[in-house]
Amino acid sequence: MRIEEDIKLDFKDVLIRPKRSTLASRKEVDINRIYEFKWSRRTYQGVPIIAANMDGVGTMAMARAFAAMGHGKTVALHKHYPLERLLEFYQTDGNTNVWYSIGVTEKDEEKLDAFLAHSLQKTGKGINKLCIDVANGYSEPFVSFVKKMRDKLPDITIMAGNVVTGEMAEELILSGADVVKVGIGPGSVCTTRKMTGVGYPQLSAIIECADAAHGLGGFVCADGGCTVPGDLAKAFGAGADFVMLGGMLAGHDQCEGDVIDEGGKKIVQFYGMSSDTAMHKHAGGVAEYRASEGKTVRVPYRGDVVATATAMMGGLRSACTYVGARRLKELSKRTTFIRVSQQLNTVFGNE
Repeated sequence: MRIEEDIKLDFKDVLIRPKRSTLASRKEVDINRIYEFKWSRRTYQGVPIIAANMDGVGTMAMARAFAAMGHGKTVALHKHYPLERLLEFYQTDGNTNVWYSIGVTEKDEEKLDAFLAHSLQKTGKGINKLCIDVANGYSEPFVSFVKKMRDKLPDITIMAGNVVTGEMAEELILSGADVVKVGIGPGSVCTTRKMTGVGYPQLSAIIECADAAHGLGGFVCADGGCTVPGDLAKAFGAGADFVMLGGMLAGHDQCEGDVIDEGGKKIVQFYGMSSDTAMHKHAGGVAEYRASEGKTVRVPYRGDVVATATAMMGGLRSACTYVGARRLKELSKRTTFIRVSQQLNTVFGNE
């Protein structure tokens, strides 16, 4: 046993210090990024926001809405879509703004193999982005799986995680990941920290993993913990290349789930993918060897996602004007975080 006494910070623990700027308006800010990925050598251009691969958020309807907005935001489709629907989607909507998501089970790999075998023949449009998603990215079998997928799909952009420390971010990049997903337990419907005692404050995790990944030519995706647009600015300011959102995109028309009228208020059920709700829906229940590490909540119905996405981008542009970053790329170079008191943590943490 050992204790690390270095200070580790979450989004709620900091604010971004304003700086003098020559920018007259947020209209002058470009929040698009252009990346060339280390292993696939493919290029990405757009606003680097990704809808999480949760079955209430990472939907085909969300992908279509993002595509219609035309800003290059992407969606990690949840892994529970049947093969036939995936083939149909890729045929009609293409692969530009979606990540094909898988776990590491034999069933996941078999479905991917079947998709690859049929997609080019049936749709003419195979996958170009793959999200390999597990709760615990520290296991050797997971690292081996990432290597296997890189060998099998040398020209596909691979995002893999989740991890929270620099050395593991390096391991995944060297194993073939182009993007490392960062975050254990920060999500609004994740209870991993409560159930296991395991986790890492998200802001510090982003800073440390980004530093490690960028040194090897890789990228990081901050996954979880954002509850307001200002958190996106903090994530990008900390060095994140992409930000993945779940709760902030929940409750919209493009999400799966029924809208319920409760006392005159419209609400939508939203749950973590390790919750009782998800495991009963997709696996017939919680296996006896594991415990639920997610929760089910009800969120307000929020209508079309376009308004929310527009507000997010507006907040991000505004943050850039406060520090004089003309492009999103410059935000991390212009960001100075200031730690705030416990009293301010209470005020700003969960609004």
